[in-house]
Amino acid sequence: MLCVQQRFRARRMALLARTVGLSKEMRVLDVGGTADIWQLAPVMPRLVLLNQTRARDEVGAAEAVVLGDGTSLPFADQSFDLVFSNSVIEHVGSQAEQCKFAAEIGRVGKQYWVQTPNKYFPLEQHLWTPLVHWLPRRWQAAILKRFSVWRVLTHMTADQREFYLNHYLDSIRLLAASDLRTLFPDAMVVRERFLGWTKSLIACRPPTQRRLR
Repeated sequence: MLCVQQRFRARRMALLARTVGLSKEMRVLDVGGTADIWQLAPVMPRLVLLNQTRARDEVGAAEAVVLGDGTSLPFADQSFDLVFSNSVIEHVGSQAEQCKFAAEIGRVGKQYWVQTPNKYFPLEQHLWTPLVHWLPRRWQAAILKRFSVWRVLTHMTADQREFYLNHYLDSIRLLAASDLRTLFPDAMVVRERFLGWTKSLIACRPPTQRRLR
């Protein structure tokens, strides 16, 4: 499963580089990410990582690391050439919080690239468990407290598993393409596919002169 994820991420970073014209001179803000994914990019930009205080030890190396909140970014308007966010917006909580997150990304970035798992892909991509995310939340809780593919394949302590499961049940709000268009009305929505299904969605505002190839 992890190898498959790495292949998707490498392909995503190559598409990002082509779409936005990624270069060493570009000033890029990664909201909620770590340095790991940037090792898969064909070129390393001037990278600033923003993440929560509890994730400080996981962030890794960048030109700068800022501890903060994606719904209230401590930067001036249009201060980055690109704002990037990978599988974060579904974690911020309510629809209102997602709206704040999207607005801040659009404010701070001249371009943006916001990826999120597709709500209608049959495999729940955080817990790697089929169909469970389409059930009522109380049914999800009853099932996931007993079993998930993620629980079998990862090696975490009981406390870590409980923390992540509670976060999933309390905070994760998966998005469909229509949701992404509402949150980012000036973006085009790119679909990543697997076996014909839309696996992930990307809201992308590239330079107007560029087009996806």
